[in-house]
Amino acid sequence: MVRVTERNSLLGKNRADELPKSWEPGEHEAAIYERWVERGYFTADSASDRPPFSVVLPPPNVTGQLHMGHALDHTLIDAIVRRKRMQGFETLWLPGMDHAGIATQTKVEAQLREKEGKDRYDYGREEFVEKVWEWKHRYGGDIQNQMRAIGDSVDWSRDRFTLDEGLNRAVVTIFKALFDRGMIYRANRLVNWSPVLETAVSDIEVVYKDVEGELVSIRYGSLDDDEPHVIVATTRVETMLGDVAIAVHPDDERYADLVGQEFDHPFREDLKLTVVADEYVDPEFGTGAVKITPAHDPNDYGIGKRHDLDMPTIMDTTGHIADTGTQFDGLTREEARVKVREALAEQGRIVKEVRPYVHSVGHSERTGEPIEPRLSLQWFVKVDELAKMSGDAVRQGDTTIHPQSMEPRYFDWVDNMHDWTISRQLWWGHRIPIWYGPNGEVVCCGPDDTPPEGYEQDPDVLDTWFSSALWPFSTMGWPDNTADLQKFYPTNVLVTAYDILFFWVARMMMFGTFAATITPEILGTAADGRPQIPFTDLYLHGLVRDEHGRKMSKSLGNGIDPMDWVERFGADALRFTLARGANPGVDLPVGEDHAQSSRNFATKLYNATKFALMNGAAVDKLPAREQLTDADRWILDRLNATHASVDRFLDDYQFAKANEELYQFIWNEFCDWYLEIAKTQMNDDTRRVLGHVLDVVLRLLHPSMPFVTEVLWTTLTGEETLTRAAWPTPDTETAADERAAARIDDSINLITELRRFRADQGVKPSQKVPAAIDFAAADLAAQEDMIRSVARVEVPGEDFAASASIEVRLGTATLEVQLDTSGTVDKEAERKRLAKALAAAEKELETTGKKLANENFLAKAPAEVVEKIRKRQQVAREEQERVSKRMEGLQ
Repeated sequence: MVRVTERNSLLGKNRADELPKSWEPGEHEAAIYERWVERGYFTADSASDRPPFSVVLPPPNVTGQLHMGHALDHTLIDAIVRRKRMQGFETLWLPGMDHAGIATQTKVEAQLREKEGKDRYDYGREEFVEKVWEWKHRYGGDIQNQMRAIGDSVDWSRDRFTLDEGLNRAVVTIFKALFDRGMIYRANRLVNWSPVLETAVSDIEVVYKDVEGELVSIRYGSLDDDEPHVIVATTRVETMLGDVAIAVHPDDERYADLVGQEFDHPFREDLKLTVVADEYVDPEFGTGAVKITPAHDPNDYGIGKRHDLDMPTIMDTTGHIADTGTQFDGLTREEARVKVREALAEQGRIVKEVRPYVHSVGHSERTGEPIEPRLSLQWFVKVDELAKMSGDAVRQGDTTIHPQSMEPRYFDWVDNMHDWTISRQLWWGHRIPIWYGPNGEVVCCGPDDTPPEGYEQDPDVLDTWFSSALWPFSTMGWPDNTADLQKFYPTNVLVTAYDILFFWVARMMMFGTFAATITPEILGTAADGRPQIPFTDLYLHGLVRDEHGRKMSKSLGNGIDPMDWVERFGADALRFTLARGANPGVDLPVGEDHAQSSRNFATKLYNATKFALMNGAAVDKLPAREQLTDADRWILDRLNATHASVDRFLDDYQFAKANEELYQFIWNEFCDWYLEIAKTQMNDDTRRVLGHVLDVVLRLLHPSMPFVTEVLWTTLTGEETLTRAAWPTPDTETAADERAAARIDDSINLITELRRFRADQGVKPSQKVPAAIDFAAADLAAQEDMIRSVARVEVPGEDFAASASIEVRLGTATLEVQLDTSGTVDKEAERKRLAKALAAAEKELETTGKKLANENFLAKAPAEVVEKIRKRQQVAREEQERVSKRMEGLQ
């Protein structure tokens, strides 16, 4: 830390000249960041003897652009990492990107169709994959530039990609380990199928939408009412081409005689419809009978398994009807829905008028078409043992979830997990390391194995989440025993949104604990010999929403581009807005007003520091407490209390509370009050206090607002960088001066009331008002000069005659203040000003009153909008009363 002697403590005046006239973030932030990277401030040293702290970046998709969710995620991780670096830890924040199998392949295929009129099959597998790599190298780094723009202090020398050679080695290693233990298997199961992509997709890639469909009632069996028959209803009439049964409840007496009977299929001679009894059926819903298509419906699949039913697939990979032997083969699902209904009607099997029916339908997140539940031969991971280890790790305290209220959601997922479909019918991704021999042999090859000659590799690739699940340790070199793994694993904290708790977090826990069981000599063990976990803390933040609390979406047009905010308000403003609103597990509403407020805060801090430097503020040893004024002791004590709160909140991942404490202290106590007081008592002691307070608050604020604090702190101290400066330590030995605090609080209250009185009287800000105040009676004698200077009230002369008086309630007394405002107010001008203010208040009352009296508006408007209007009305009413009272006083 720079030490400035008392003799040259005015050095700050010269340093103030080093600062630009105003803070324009766009002119400085990029250069500051590149200087940090070039000088290696973010590069971790695995040979260091400092205690380790490590975090891996949740890898964004290589196709992605930084959205507000990313910006929140990165801001919070960076705040943690920067603080730990300052606290003396050897800190690694490891970056990287996900190859995003479906998203990337879809984007490249779309580009090829648009530019060349070709698809992947025109190129073949190898050439197409080369095309994707070309696209990745050319376009895949946008998000990295955006990360630099918001100040991510990642170790770029360790940047990884989920398809790089090292990651592939890790993927193949863990696949073979699971396969050899019987935990990976191949089976025909019902999966989410995308007809456009022609692949299975994961649950996270399915979004549900309400769709207006039609409910069709079909009569199976005899068309004679006196003969056996059953009526069922469906919204997907085309799937009846794969119906093999009709299910009823075992206790439903209406169908007891039909259980076990068979009906002919209306269109297929190769299928019979068996009536089965199953408790899944709700006898109170509809007719109490359900058609069963096991190969195209999840619930029907379960019934089919229980009753050992045939499971014919009626569609090909593109969603066209196929292999039914009917006239409907070749039709799309949508075409068949109409043609099958018409054909059933011709047979007299449509027993009710087709009626509209709104129901929830899963759609592909990537391509938008309805997902088809489809029986398909896929590779699966058996998850029961893995899920148990993941649950035990949290239950036994090896990994702690923040906030704790998220634990039940985690347990609900891992305790009820289904086997995981890991194969995808794509070309871009980690190819499944299975080879098939000419006689049906199956061989799984590890990363160092050579497949037998003449064997062919499985064409499928692995689900992207498979490689992402290895991210915390594969990126550090596993399965090799690397220096990074020995130094930085397990990682300390994973920061991510609660909405991917199941899809990514739980899977990292599964694979992390499994990898530790097969390589304990590399990954180590947790407490009592339990499998090592990939991260000791899991912090789950909420989702970023618009200022009205709505989810951001293209359809609503309420999305916010974080890069737009960086350009307009600066990266610090973006980051502080997000950090100040980030409560664990709680969604965060943000709007442009929040960003402008944060921009104003950066400007306020900049101007305050520049003022302090111009007045000689210096970072030097603080004077003895007894030499300091009440105001000096008060601000130091408030700084110390704020510092302790910030540390406590940050240790508990309470980012919103920590940054709110800093905001209130810097803006209200330091800038609005102490700087004003300092102007009245500027001496070397106060300069040192100014320097000390700024030194500490700039360090405390650096994790959230790294750019402006870097510029201000290096100018204040003359040091090279704030990124490597020590985190400040609160003063735990010096007791707070409660009496000094009480006197300053009373001074602030008195000044506030005097200012309010002046404003109500219409006194110009520069005009001094004579005031008789018994400072000694309120124990404020030592503050008299300061109070008079800041409040602009002067000592009354001999001819003083009070024209008004006010009572000010202080901490221990009520103080009467007599003032003479005669000659300080132009009554006619004041009447005109007040009349204008009164008209504005009455106009606002009229406007808000009309809206709040409109029943249609109240019924349709969001609650938060109505509440804002009520507040506007209340403010206008109070302003009307205040102005009216003041006008009466001028009569």
